[in-house]
Amino acid sequence: MLRVIVLGAAAGGGVPQWNCGCPICDTARTKQPDMQSSQASIALSVNGDHWFLVNAAPELRQQLIDTPSLHPKYGQLRHTPIAGVILTNGEVDAVAGLLSMREGSPFTIYAHQRVLAILKANSIFNVLSEKNVRREAIAVDHSFEPTLPDGKPSGVSILPFVVPGKSAWYLEGQTHPAGEDADGDTLGLRIEDKATGQYFYFVAACARVTPELKARLRGAPLVLFDGTVWRDEELIAAGLGHKTGQQMGHLSMSGSDGAIAMLADADIGRKYFLHINNSNPALLHDSPERAALQEAGWHMPHDGMEITL
Repeated sequence: MLRVIVLGAAAGGGVPQWNCGCPICDTARTKQPDMQSSQASIALSVNGDHWFLVNAAPELRQQLIDTPSLHPKYGQLRHTPIAGVILTNGEVDAVAGLLSMREGSPFTIYAHQRVLAILKANSIFNVLSEKNVRREAIAVDHSFEPTLPDGKPSGVSILPFVVPGKSAWYLEGQTHPAGEDADGDTLGLRIEDKATGQYFYFVAACARVTPELKARLRGAPLVLFDGTVWRDEELIAAGLGHKTGQQMGHLSMSGSDGAIAMLADADIGRKYFLHINNSNPALLHDSPERAALQEAGWHMPHDGMEITL
């Protein structure tokens, strides 16, 4: 059985964002605390004993505390069921949580060489000693099976693939540690339980739905997909920022070229938006945007939600 736990569902900054007094953050802070969400990350397992994280959000320590399946085994002085972390990009909200995993337990970081180059270029990540924390490069369109701490196969097959996007914001105007632009800064994942054949897709950042991406997702039993903004210019309209969703490397939920419309006939079983920005009105339970999303068959996950396949 393939188990997926949503550790966090929000985009960078979480909901509410610490310094934001917009109506959505105010509602989450004071009126509807069940709207609150930490930054996007999931945990997955096929045996319930060993888990792999996909991305490591800045709030990872608290996410682990809130998730009993990820607690150390009772009676053991030092233990973690986490065998590895798969990174799909190098943004702060995907890698900062690694620093909370610096306490000496062994695990493996799996990431594209372009993301590993970012970690290597920032000396703060040296607290994750490579004596305990291996860094293993993954390649686009080449499946890999992450291993358990004893070196045995995990039973999980992961296929990384390129999705339209961009490199980390903080590298804008700078030379990328891995050199000139190339594929690998933004990845999607197809994750499969080898024993049962059950699988799902994880796409936490995406600038547009191409025909190739739509064909890849067609017929999937479960998709967790980028839901950063409802409208492309919503941050500008709300006075919260100066960039569109497209300029940040994210497509909108709505509109003729948004995720809802573009994937409407892709015959996807269960569809969840992930990486949802605090500006997105679909966060509000009684909003017309939430109603339209649900009418189209999409769902909004919450921290701690478990999905099984």
